[in-house]
Amino acid sequence: MAGMTQALEEQIAHLTRTVEELSDVVATQDAELRRLTGIVDLLAQRARDREADGGGGVILGDERPPHY
Repeated sequence: MAGMTQALEEQIAHLTRTVEELSDVVATQDAELRRLTGIVDLLAQRARDREADGGGGVILGDERPPHY
């Protein structure tokens, strides 16, 4: 019985460590996701502002710029 208890305690310790490591990974990913979401929001706002100003036309590779 003591051997089984020790094996169960070892397994619980291993699983606890794994859960803590996964929690750290999730926390890191959450921080990165929040940072990237902020960047995307900023870029989207810049694009909306540029579109509202009416400037910033896109020149495609096969089109000539207006000064030609």
